[in-house]
Amino acid sequence: MMKIEDVTPGNSYACKFRVKNIPLDEYGRPGGMLSMADLPVARRGDYEGIGVLMNRDTEKRLVELQDDRTKKTFVVSFDDIWDVDTVEWKDPLETE
Repeated sequence: MMKIEDVTPGNSYACKFRVKNIPLDEYGRPGGMLSMADLPVARRGDYEGIGVLMNRDTEKRLVELQDDRTKKTFVVSFDDIWDVDTVEWKDPLETE
């Protein structure tokens, strides 16, 4: 694993992340205005996922990432990401 400060622009990376105190549905998924889900917001809480890094602002210490599960985009602090690693893209139609 590496630090977010050490990523090389132009390469693909992913990380685990946490978004704090957002609307969640009864299954703990982002809900309400953040979701196309039919389920209403059940509570507020923290959401954790794995996301592909889209942008990084080292001055403000923020990253924009796309959550792998929900395909939603989140902006989170460097303090709320961990396990940064490279992404290896594969064609889903290719067989090994």
